[in-house]
Amino acid sequence: MLLEQNLITVDMQKHSLTFWWPVECWPQVFNKLIRRYKYLEKGFEDEVKKLLLFLKGFSESERNKLAMLTGVLLANGTLNASILNSLYNENLVKEGVSAAFAVKLFKSWINEKDINAVAASLRKVSMDNRLMELFPANKQSVEHFTKYFTEAGLKELSEYVRNQQTIGARKELQKELQEQMSRGDPFKDIILYVKEEMKKNNIPEPVVIGIVWSSVMSTVEWNKKEELVAEQAIKHLKQYSPLLAAFTTQGQSELTLLLKIQEYCYDNIHFMKAFQKIVVLFYKAEVLSEEPILKWYKDAHVAKGKSVFLEQMKKFVEWLKNAEEESESEAEEGD
Repeated sequence: MLLEQNLITVDMQKHSLTFWWPVECWPQVFNKLIRRYKYLEKGFEDEVKKLLLFLKGFSESERNKLAMLTGVLLANGTLNASILNSLYNENLVKEGVSAAFAVKLFKSWINEKDINAVAASLRKVSMDNRLMELFPANKQSVEHFTKYFTEAGLKELSEYVRNQQTIGARKELQKELQEQMSRGDPFKDIILYVKEEMKKNNIPEPVVIGIVWSSVMSTVEWNKKEELVAEQAIKHLKQYSPLLAAFTTQGQSELTLLLKIQEYCYDNIHFMKAFQKIVVLFYKAEVLSEEPILKWYKDAHVAKGKSVFLEQMKKFVEWLKNAEEESESEAEEGD
């Protein structure tokens, strides 16, 4: 495919076609041709891949036109996102051609669709985690990517990549945590590792407590008998309570853990009667405190198993409220 002003010459599997149309009509032309002659689809994608490999042979103006055209063709489904592999050519990346071309391409693509549609297309071809490869190895950081594309007017793409990196970091954290627990690493070493990962990847504590909870619950094969699983759970969680306590230093983290426990007990039917016992254990082990438990009971719980779990917690919550009132009375008498 050759671009010269408004002239298009396309050679798809030796079928030479030449058109003279305004630039804005090109996507429609290609789309109609390929829909009519389905066998041209593969040849067209191959031609586009070749074009992207030789971007340095075009002027900046021609590259911009091609980028915008490619973005529209990706948006309307004429092209598959796998063509972007050509942009990872070492020479194109090194000279900054790939990143500059990607700016125009993504602007055009997002303008036609939105960032969610673009993300879905990238995920289909496993390109969603490779966008930082548009830059040389020494510049492949979230900070550099975010700065470059935000300044180019693509803040939504920057945020998408940042979110992808965060998701990747969380998955890696959970994987490593499970391995450390399986090896029986000391809690102090695990806590140090997790806190370093929190700082490095900017992961908030409420998110981390969810990861720790999931990891703790996945390290054991649970008994299938309801009357035995509660005892097994209490024994297991008592052992891991110091680890969980290290990441419930905030009220929101405690509330997040309560919700995770609720969802887990609901999703795993053998745990339905164990909810209250787990909460009481964590209260005694100073993993959970009074205020978040009362807030969960009042209005912060989710719908899953709501009536069952609120009924289980009724007496314990009444005890907490009475203890709170007694403490207040004693404080007033002391004054």
